[in-house]
Amino acid sequence: MKHIHKGLVCGLALSLTCVAVSAQTEIPSGLDVDSLNNSVEVAFRTVEKNDLLGGVSVVNMKGMNQKAYSNYSLSFLNNEIAGFNGNIWGMGDYLVVVDGMVRDGNNVLPQEIEQITVLKGAAAVVLYGSRAAKGVVQITTKRGRIGETRINVSLNSGMYVPKAYPKYLGSAQYMTLYNEARANDGLVPAYSETEIYNHGSGLNPYRYPNLNMYSDEFLRSMYNRSEAIAEISGGSNRVQFYTTAGYYRESTLLKVGNAADNYTSRFFVRGNVDIKMNDYIKVQTDANVTFYDNFTASTDWWKQASTLRPNRISPLIPLSYLEENDMNSWNIINGSNYLIDGKYFFGGTQLDPTNPVADAYAAGDSKYVSRQFQFNTNFDIDLRSLLQGLHFRAKYGIDYASTYNQGYSNKYATFSPTWTNYAGKDLIATITQYNKDEKSGSQNISNSSYRYTYNLSGQFDYARTFAEDHNVFGMILANVWQTQASGKYHRVSNMNLGLQASYNYKHKYYIDFSAAMPYSTKLPDGGRAGFSPTVTLGWRLTGEDFFKNTPFDDLMLTASAGVIEQDLDITTSDNEEGYYLYKSILQRGGWYSWADLGGEAATEFQRGDNMDMTYIKRKEVSVGLRGSMWNKLIEFDLNFFMNDVDGGLARANSLYPIYFTQVGYPTSSIIPYVNYNKDSRKGIDFAVAVNKKVGEVDLRLGVTGMYTKSTIEKRDENYAYAYQSRMGKALNGLWGLQSDGFFTTAEEIAAAPQQFGEVKPGDIKYIDQNGDNTIDSNDEVFLGRSDIPMVLG
Repeated sequence: MKHIHKGLVCGLALSLTCVAVSAQTEIPSGLDVDSLNNSVEVAFRTVEKNDLLGGVSVVNMKGMNQKAYSNYSLSFLNNEIAGFNGNIWGMGDYLVVVDGMVRDGNNVLPQEIEQITVLKGAAAVVLYGSRAAKGVVQITTKRGRIGETRINVSLNSGMYVPKAYPKYLGSAQYMTLYNEARANDGLVPAYSETEIYNHGSGLNPYRYPNLNMYSDEFLRSMYNRSEAIAEISGGSNRVQFYTTAGYYRESTLLKVGNAADNYTSRFFVRGNVDIKMNDYIKVQTDANVTFYDNFTASTDWWKQASTLRPNRISPLIPLSYLEENDMNSWNIINGSNYLIDGKYFFGGTQLDPTNPVADAYAAGDSKYVSRQFQFNTNFDIDLRSLLQGLHFRAKYGIDYASTYNQGYSNKYATFSPTWTNYAGKDLIATITQYNKDEKSGSQNISNSSYRYTYNLSGQFDYARTFAEDHNVFGMILANVWQTQASGKYHRVSNMNLGLQASYNYKHKYYIDFSAAMPYSTKLPDGGRAGFSPTVTLGWRLTGEDFFKNTPFDDLMLTASAGVIEQDLDITTSDNEEGYYLYKSILQRGGWYSWADLGGEAATEFQRGDNMDMTYIKRKEVSVGLRGSMWNKLIEFDLNFFMNDVDGGLARANSLYPIYFTQVGYPTSSIIPYVNYNKDSRKGIDFAVAVNKKVGEVDLRLGVTGMYTKSTIEKRDENYAYAYQSRMGKALNGLWGLQSDGFFTTAEEIAAAPQQFGEVKPGDIKYIDQNGDNTIDSNDEVFLGRSDIPMVLG
């Protein structure tokens, strides 16, 4: 089924400042430098924007929210961040970090966010450990400022209008085309010309249904989403605070039955507090509570709209078609608990004893309930009494979420009329009932689940500037987070040590070494500790004399190389959690007995041991170029990257003798999973913007984009034909039979290779790739990529 496309066509925004204050020049006393001073949050630290090395992009959400409205925290990233297109550099699932804690990106609204940093390069993500190997989206929420209390209230309301609906065929059209399809297959018509005429005439849509589930009989022309958010911030030199509370409610397009009351709502309260205990100790304490509800009537409207045939059923039938003296039919109908508006009863048939309209009225309802509590605290201890520039920082956070469904599940009766025509008037002669009304009155609680995540990190930072030109930074880090979820035996864990050493001379020449030592229980004892080193070099060309008289305000060239060891991809289709894949599986198998002991069965190996299994490695080289021209009239950022994901798990049969596998019944194999597969990605992302101030209006016109190419470099294959080899082809490749047009005559079919099934003129003709005169799986070839290589934002 096509999805409904929705657009925001009407909006209202109101911002009220209840207490006005003048601009402040002091830097707030929180742990981080104020982002208004061009600082950027990266992994476990804050850096000046000018000192950013390659593979990092940032969005100033506070400024963005003043220019555009959004109701999802990451909705701007596709357009604002080069290299982001639902994932980062095409690598897959990225890690989301909110205020230093691993959390959901959808539990924070854009209005609460100060800044979003996207860490793309290997050197940028390495300190977060193994599970950040495919990139990090780092969200920083707003914090209080020194100054008088400010209260800001925002009201937003929007109307969503369907842009297009799927074309719903009328009954007569459907029945005609269905007959035509049967005729093409040599079958007799399913519907007579009289039936088709009656359904198309519209004279009695209850006897001859012509259902359109996208009609205005069931759907509103638009629906509304409204929200109100209040922000309170301020503070003194000792304490700053930021508090926000908000509520939004969204309605639905459906206006039939209980579905007319469908809604989604969210209420939240967030509080961020920065406390300066003394000249040496600073503390941040944050908390967030979210109440999310989604109420729906128990009808799968959109799915059934894609499958329910328009001529099959009339969902509501008027009582007026019942004969007054037909007491049997009246007694049956009056026994129903669901007479809609006292005028209609539910229509049904033996093939369709229920229908989506009746479901919306009588099948019950369900309310999805989600409650989430988050708390984190950060400590910053200045150890300058021991060593100037030395800090100890620690973070601890918890995230608890619980969800469940509550509602009522009912059964209801439908009625199939037998029609007659008396004196030129259609009437119902008899009624057949399907199902019966059952309403327990008991509320059901189902799908109860929970998820608990804790984050803990501690680090020593050292930052000093010597002789005004030599800037040094060092970090030693321990980081751990773990998630436990209902229904999951193993917890999702990330544990790593981190090390960073950076130096720059006059903010012109840069060198950075960042590394992590991950630890994974997915690997065998003795091989659970890894090492992920990265090195980055930077050169600010505009710091050189030969760039003094050029149009460039700033021009920064960076180059980075590194290896990240990760366990994200230590998983298989039958073991999504990925634990104990290094161990053999030995089990009883077979159905027959053997030897002298009755009932003894065969022994099966499902796989063998591999105590040398190790991390999967992201090996990467990247080059970045960032700068601006003509007093920031033009700003640009480009990154070229090449990375290999090496050591993917496979059962590589070609590495082992044939007798390692038992062919026949019962099957058995001692071939283990090994680090074998290799994939390659390369590409370039770019962002270019033109900035111009016209009077009091700031104009910005920009474009972001990415070109990528992914290739399968290594697989254990056993294809009979070289053209079926996956190596050298795209990771997201499409494979299938290649069309050679359509069959036009029976003679052409007879002369062609044997196709799939029974073929008639008008069917697709496929190419016999291997020349065996039979179309089968051996004729499947590479058809192309499943996406487009070039993406623009």
